[in-house]
Amino acid sequence: MKEVVIIGAGYGGLRAAEHLCKDERLHVTIIDQNPYHYMQTEAYGFIAGRFDMADVAINVQSFTDGLSERVDFKKAKALRIDEKKKEVELENAEAHSYDYLIIAVGARTNFFSFIKGAREHTYGVKNIERAFGFRQVFEDRLYQKLQDAKLDRKGDLHIAIAGAGLSGVEIAAEMAFMLECYRKILPTDNVAFQISLIDAAETILPGMDPYIIKGTEKRLGELGVNIFTNTFIAEIEERVITFKDGTKQDFDFMIYTAGIKASEFVDALACEKNRQNQIVPDNYLQLTDNNDIFAIGDCTELRDIEGKMLPPTAQTAEKSAAYVAKCISKIESDRHIEPFDASIDGVFVALGGTYAIGVLFGKVKVKGYPAYLLKKLITRGYRLGLELKVNAGYKKRGIKSSIIAGNCRI
Repeated sequence: MKEVVIIGAGYGGLRAAEHLCKDERLHVTIIDQNPYHYMQTEAYGFIAGRFDMADVAINVQSFTDGLSERVDFKKAKALRIDEKKKEVELENAEAHSYDYLIIAVGARTNFFSFIKGAREHTYGVKNIERAFGFRQVFEDRLYQKLQDAKLDRKGDLHIAIAGAGLSGVEIAAEMAFMLECYRKILPTDNVAFQISLIDAAETILPGMDPYIIKGTEKRLGELGVNIFTNTFIAEIEERVITFKDGTKQDFDFMIYTAGIKASEFVDALACEKNRQNQIVPDNYLQLTDNNDIFAIGDCTELRDIEGKMLPPTAQTAEKSAAYVAKCISKIESDRHIEPFDASIDGVFVALGGTYAIGVLFGKVKVKGYPAYLLKKLITRGYRLGLELKVNAGYKKRGIKSSIIAGNCRI
């Protein structure tokens, strides 16, 4: 039985395991330093306090238990690959051998070196720890306001968001919507909410369909979000932003979504990489000269058959995962594999409450509550698939479980 090792339990890693477990010739091991799968697409709701931890985290051990006896999970930090020995070197654990390796380590926040203080004075969404850290301090500040505490200055709830891509826009919209809800329970003479969305690009959501951009700008305006485009941040200090033109802006909380780069695991790989440190694979998502090592998801520069760059989304991660799983099965059967080809089926942007906007298959345009329902249907379908396997895993370990109101309850 051949051993397939997947490094990373993100969207791509879990999807690859789901496909590979159907091939009885293969044993699959997922390696990740965290015991949970973080549903980052729901980060906007978690940060705003609308979703709970149970809405954004899935236990990986239970998930693998629910897949197959030929799928295992190893909680460990992968350090590097020994290509000659065909082993993954792990921190505080023995190396793990492989016949096929799938690198699905995802991406991290790219704190640009030309923005001084970005890492030290901002919160992020790329990992659950930083998102949870923001939520804790923000909710503590709300509690102080609920008690009508005398805070140090007006504007004590000014939230600045660096980066007006998908994550930044969704967080800005959800925070604005939730703050309006909070406003109704807070002392009326102690309310000073402000949200600023800042980006150096000429527009928000650069590269997206004009229909989505225009509709999003309108919705953000209705929610009272201040949009600053063509605006370059030079330095971030504690509660003060300095822009490239020398002007300054006070803030109380800053969320940084200005860019990504591949996980630090990629640093040690001897392969071609782009400016975002992403792996640049061949047309079969294999590392050059290594037909037993594949790369998928956000840590990889993915392109369609015509060479057009695909955005680093959960959708492209899952499509690359399904492709690689099929490739491995075909290679085991001595069958020809075709180059990777994928396209974006659709894009939906959550814009606070029960409002969203999106485009399906490049033609169908929808906004408002219908778009919200479509987005939730897609997200709910993905989560339900995970939960069914998690519940099956619990049962195998003798733990009673059920799914109640969309969450996994023990």
